Amino acid sequence: MMLTNIALRTVFRSSLSVLRESVRTPQTCCAALPSGHNVSKVSTTFPLPGQIRCYARTTKAKVAPPKSLVSDLTPSMLKMEYAAIPFAQTADDIVKRLLSLELASHSDKMALKTEQLIAKVQRDESDRSSVEVKIAILTGIIRNLEEHMFKHHKDKANKRRMLMAIDRRKKMLKNLRLERYDAFQKVCEQLEITYTFPPEYYRKATKRWIAKKAFCIKVFNEVQKMKAEKKLQEATDKKSPGQEMPSLEKKKLKN
Repeated sequence: MMLTNIALRTVFRSSLSVLRESVRTPQTCCAALPSGHNVSKVSTTFPLPGQIRCYARTTKAKVAPPKSLVSDLTPSMLKMEYAAIPFAQTADDIVKRLLSLELASHSDKMALKTEQLIAKVQRDESDRSSVEVKIAILTGIIRNLEEHMFKHHKDKANKRRMLMAIDRRKKMLKNLRLERYDAFQKVCEQLEITYTFPPEYYRKATKRWIAKKAFCIKVFNEVQKMKAEKKLQEATDKKSPGQEMPSLEKKKLKN
């Protein structure tokens, strides 16, 4: 009995080692049992699981970048501070290149573009503080920040500045539309602004809000009912003044 137990243990150990090797390499393996025992060879096959396919994620549709605000400015144009100087027009080519927009910074280009937007809507040449001019300045700021946010969508500080500028421009356009509709139309047409009306007031209908609204309607109806009764009472008192006269005369006679 002791010998048979030892033989069985060795058989189990050898079969476990064969199983481990077969899992690593898929092939038909024959486990040779120890000699001296009347046990035949065992052939087993261990197939590997099917091939795992890694499907790629669906690609998102690329959004076209917004049109650059300074794309229509040619490199040969002079900077804003040198455009009115006559020497800059007749200077050498190297000097003109230094004074032109070819080597200018983005802020210089934005200053020139803002002046062009102001010139479209200002009332006269010396107008720098009207509502139309302020709307033109805010429009330049908003479009510049939109282009910046498309490239740097995680820049929260500039996103906040852009939203604040949009809100300010909305208020100015709303007041201009109420006061001078012709100027409002001109500003929207020249600056290519699409004015949209603000959405209606929206509130989520929760259970508490529904119960509160029903209670307010009930109170309102009761108040209206009390007012109607009071008006009816006042009307009946005015229609019958003769009934009060005898009682007043009786008081006078008693006195």
